[in-house]
Amino acid sequence: MRKLVVTTVAAILLASGPMAFAAPHQTTGSIKQFTAGKSLVLQDGSTFQLAKTFKDPGLKVGEKVSVTWDMSGKNKIAESVTVTK
Repeated sequence: MRKLVVTTVAAILLASGPMAFAAPHQTTGSIKQFTAGKSLVLQDGSTFQLAKTFKDPGLKVGEKVSVTWDMSGKNKIAESVTVTK
């Protein structure tokens, strides 16, 4: 029984490791370039591909935004973009 518990705990710990790295990131900045349905570039040069499920909240060049994103290969995929003040 003890062997089963130790094995189960070890499996849970090993499986939870990659989930910590999969957490989305957040970046803030002003919009330099915005192509609806395709990409978003901030003033600092950060470039994001927009997710297929992205809903445009009426973004405009120069607005300060907060971008929640995750990596997909070598691309930063913006999951959500919200206007900040």
